Amino acid sequence: MSAPFEPHFKQQYETHLKHLRLKGLQPKTIDAYSRAIRRIGEYFDYQIEDLSEAQLVEYFTDLLDTHSWSAVKLDLYGLKFYYAHVLRKPWTNLDLIKPPKTKRLPNIVTVEEAMALFETTRVLSYRVFFFTLYSMGLRLSEGLRLQVGDIDGARGRVHVRDSKGNLDRLVPLPAMTYQVLRRFWQVHHHPVLLFPNRHGGLKGAGQANSPLNRGGVQETLHQVVEQCGIKKRSRRIHFAIAMPPT
Repeated sequence: MSAPFEPHFKQQYETHLKHLRLKGLQPKTIDAYSRAIRRIGEYFDYQIEDLSEAQLVEYFTDLLDTHSWSAVKLDLYGLKFYYAHVLRKPWTNLDLIKPPKTKRLPNIVTVEEAMALFETTRVLSYRVFFFTLYSMGLRLSEGLRLQVGDIDGARGRVHVRDSKGNLDRLVPLPAMTYQVLRRFWQVHHHPVLLFPNRHGGLKGAGQANSPLNRGGVQETLHQVVEQCGIKKRSRRIHFAIAMPPT
């Protein structure tokens, strides 16, 4: 049996989704904010339009017992977005949550570890992709979005689009990386994508409709890291050091 307020909540939730898309947020943020509203709605029997500070303290305290600080913050931001753009109400509980400040060093591979990783990666597309991330200090998502037109060999730079914060940036393009990318493109000849997916093999790469699969890239990276015996403090490896000049 559905709660009496559930139909109205569903209407508001659909409005919430529309605003998330219209604000141009990243897909990950849209997923997190929409999940937050679903979870909060279920917790309060779909009555979330006039939550008091006491109710919010109760909810976020309970959430912290089962989820990380990151999840708690995302639920808070998702609710603030809901109040601002769906309910059109002021948000007064700005200082409700203050997670402890922590500093974690990223897992940055050394030059020697990177060389071993490239040599161990047998699949050409993954090997070139990992080399590109490492040599230009790109995030995984930034590398996957690279297009042929983003590579400016004449000026020695790459146009990285929709970076963190939905911002574009220009990144120096090492000469070695440019040559590697040129040779790799001559293998697949895709008119747009720099790293087309491998669903159709090399023969079908030129007609691919999407870039390399993110999950496949991550799984391959984890396997290669294990094979190389690279020690890491977390599940994520960062290619954040530029290749030294040769």
